[in-house]
Amino acid sequence: MSLSTQQADNDSQYLMVAKLDNARHVSTILKAIHFKDTATIFASPMGLKVTTEDAKCVQANAFIQEAIFHEFTIKEEQIIFKINLTVLLECLTIFGNSSVPGVTTSLKMCYAGYGQPLLLILEEDSVVTDCSIKTLEPDEVLDFDFCSTNVINKIIMKSECLKEVFSELDMTSEILQILMSPDAPYFQLSTFGNSGSTQSDFSKESDMVESFQCTKTQTNR
Repeated sequence: MSLSTQQADNDSQYLMVAKLDNARHVSTILKAIHFKDTATIFASPMGLKVTTEDAKCVQANAFIQEAIFHEFTIKEEQIIFKINLTVLLECLTIFGNSSVPGVTTSLKMCYAGYGQPLLLILEEDSVVTDCSIKTLEPDEVLDFDFCSTNVINKIIMKSECLKEVFSELDMTSEILQILMSPDAPYFQLSTFGNSGSTQSDFSKESDMVESFQCTKTQTNR
């Protein structure tokens, strides 16, 4: 679905212009990191990187590669700004989740530079709406430089399975203990709640585990 030419601005005035046929691709990715209201957006010729942080100890990143867009132009090596992620998601889903086959919401994003708002133009079934979202001064984000030579243990698990495991943890426990070991129980989650302590063990051969690389036993809380 093409965006209405009557609503399109002169793209030459913007530092960044991104267009795609289905806004849901972007909203789905951003929902995965929406645990804080604000996010920092890094735009480069490779695409968009959206970062959320909590108390300088937890960081989540979403990468929206340039190939996802059917048109992506940027005039600088990197553009950085902060934005209210909650508002951005509300705008991206302003038409709701359409269940009509073949009906999608097309999106055009424009950014003119420092202090300027992020402009969104969305069109669905010949109905066009535009949103202007105020951008903020970006905060310095943590650089988690994990040198591979210093990594003792590394486990990659299927996200959906791990999400289900976390949903079943004892929420009365103020502590989550994580154990990783080259020997049994390999990977263990422990809680200490009002009803006592509980443990969930996962074998390195489990279908949930995509990759298991452990060299020594390590316990963290």
